[in-house]
Amino acid sequence: MLLKIDLKNIMKKYAIIVAGGSGTRMGAPMPKQYLEIGGKPILMHTLSRFFEAEPKAELILVIPEKDFSLWKDLCVQYKFFIPHNLVSGGNSRFQSVRNGLNSITENEGLVAIHDGVRPFVNPEVIQESFEVAKEKGSAIAVVALKDSIRRLTDDGKSVYQERQYFRLVQTPQTFQIRKIKKAFDVTELHTFTDDATVYEHQGWQVSLIAGNLENIKITTPEDMAYAAYLFK
Repeated sequence: MLLKIDLKNIMKKYAIIVAGGSGTRMGAPMPKQYLEIGGKPILMHTLSRFFEAEPKAELILVIPEKDFSLWKDLCVQYKFFIPHNLVSGGNSRFQSVRNGLNSITENEGLVAIHDGVRPFVNPEVIQESFEVAKEKGSAIAVVALKDSIRRLTDDGKSVYQERQYFRLVQTPQTFQIRKIKKAFDVTELHTFTDDATVYEHQGWQVSLIAGNLENIKITTPEDMAYAAYLFK
């Protein structure tokens, strides 16, 4: 018996891993994405998570062009052979993501956009983000707040806010390629704090999915210490 495959429902998947930071807050001799935790640089853990979750997805690593030789040397040193394409980053995260999107020749399919220094994303979150984005156009990983929060007012006072109405935004942020390419074909605005805000600028509503709490963004020495603890 021959099985019929609906090619229209098979969407090619991409993952853009963005790592253009200089690591000034880390106070390290090299940008944080290349620092070693758990036996290899942070970026390698991140790429490995996506390869584990979606081995057929095309991985795109966006880093400063001046770091290309450093990264290639690290791949040799750590025997890192997961296939990926290198793309030169821009002067901002917005521009780096746009460069990554422009490297994708297809207009149909799905693309996850992820911070390179979030190496603890669960593979299940990655998989769900693709599934939801395929159906709804977007999928943004978020987590609920545990602490109470207050909003500062212009006159120096603070106002209690009900935390159940707020979420902390993580990555991956996954989209249908055609829509996110259109969203990024605009002039960069200061209100574009992440890919979801760029998408919303088109008037489209984003869809939220549950992230995982340990999916931290490694930015400070304290984050490095916590990351080392998580690996142990």
